[in-house]
Amino acid sequence: MIGVYDYTVILTYASTLLAAAGLCFAAVGNRTAAVLLLVICGIIDLLDGPVARTKKNRTQDEKSFGIQIDSLNDLVSFGVLPAFIGFMLRPGFSPEKIVFGLFPLCGLIRLAWFNVQEANRQKETDERRKYYQGVPITTSAIVIPVVEIFFRPFLPDLWYYIFTVAVYAVLGFLFISKAKIRKPHKTGLIILLVIGVSALVILTWRLVMETLAG
Repeated sequence: MIGVYDYTVILTYASTLLAAAGLCFAAVGNRTAAVLLLVICGIIDLLDGPVARTKKNRTQDEKSFGIQIDSLNDLVSFGVLPAFIGFMLRPGFSPEKIVFGLFPLCGLIRLAWFNVQEANRQKETDERRKYYQGVPITTSAIVIPVVEIFFRPFLPDLWYYIFTVAVYAVLGFLFISKAKIRKPHKTGLIILLVIGVSALVILTWRLVMETLAG
């Protein structure tokens, strides 16, 4: 079979499968489960890079393949899935839904530009990148769950929807902005992991309660 199937890519493959499941949950109206899977994809994203780097004898093809599937997975997990979660807040077309369509497009542009810049950078230096240009698309795995956890229970449905549309619009713009974002290292990654696990626990508890109530 074509492709790579060793342990360095398993987490990325798992993230894509979970994102597909999240799309299914969103389609049937189970928003909590969909956002929960988005969080899990975010946690996986924090782990898959360090896991891949533990294999010291990867060929150039394996490294390049890993970079490509990581970007493609990011588009599905952190672009398409969040957009569909937002769209399904109010099924059916209305003008503001354009925001949810532009959201993954902004993510696509950001990922493609990052890949171009990274390829050029690696021709000049082997040092690890210290800054990102534009907000990483994986930020949606933090922002969308935070909105879900802290705003959904307290805002009327209409106001929550309006607020969500505004959040997607701002976040999508930040993907393609020229903002210079420092890449998180050990301390930052630990903080992000703690946030992710906390969101995972809260959303899991909420999902259990909703299931029992239903």
